[in-house]
Amino acid sequence: MNYPEEKVMQAFSKYTILARDGVADKEVVQLYTADDDIRSLLDRFANEVNCVLIRTTDNLYMVPETRLSPFHVSNDWIKRNYLRSDAVNADIYLLYFATIVLFGSFFDRYNSQEQTLQFITLADWVTAMNERIHHLQSHDEEVLVDLEKEFSYNWRAIIDKWEDMDDIKETAKRQSGNTISRLSFIDTAKRFLIMEGLLKEIGNHEVTITEKAKIIIQRFFMDASYNNNIFEFIYAEEEGEQNASD
Repeated sequence: MNYPEEKVMQAFSKYTILARDGVADKEVVQLYTADDDIRSLLDRFANEVNCVLIRTTDNLYMVPETRLSPFHVSNDWIKRNYLRSDAVNADIYLLYFATIVLFGSFFDRYNSQEQTLQFITLADWVTAMNERIHHLQSHDEEVLVDLEKEFSYNWRAIIDKWEDMDDIKETAKRQSGNTISRLSFIDTAKRFLIMEGLLKEIGNHEVTITEKAKIIIQRFFMDASYNNNIFEFIYAEEEGEQNASD
């Protein structure tokens, strides 16, 4: 399709904002919504760098769709900016797992397309993590090894990392310099998600997801082609219990 040069240049100027900041303001949202040519061009520009555009009420976000995108946040970058200096890949796995568990809490363990929880405390986030880790531990090691190949997640490393951390009830006095509390790790995950525009604090150690996060969860997390049925594995325990009670 041929576009007027004026439209191409206008769209490209908006794309440069998205490429630089990852987000554009309401003026761009309105233009993206009202002008079919601009929307088509911006979608094509984003697609060329393996990204998708996420529109909310006030902002337009450009989000990497695959690891091939030059805008994809690398594991090394996350380690340098959010985790401890001695962080390893297992810390990254646990960070991703904590994100899955958090988002699942807001969408009834991914059983609902709509948000079912308005906020969560950090302590409840830790509790949800404990429950999911306990579920992982219920599988034999041989099963976890096979599932690691299927899902490309190192489940055993996630379990070991979480178990190595002091429990939330541990006092600071009992923690050594080589350990980190589970609550402290969740606080790190919280800061990461806030910086990515996916989470916001509302006081009293409570957090809620942003409109950006809600759209990403509904559009991608709920899509089996993206999540590779990981949620069915993580939350299979609840389904089994429900079936047993029927």
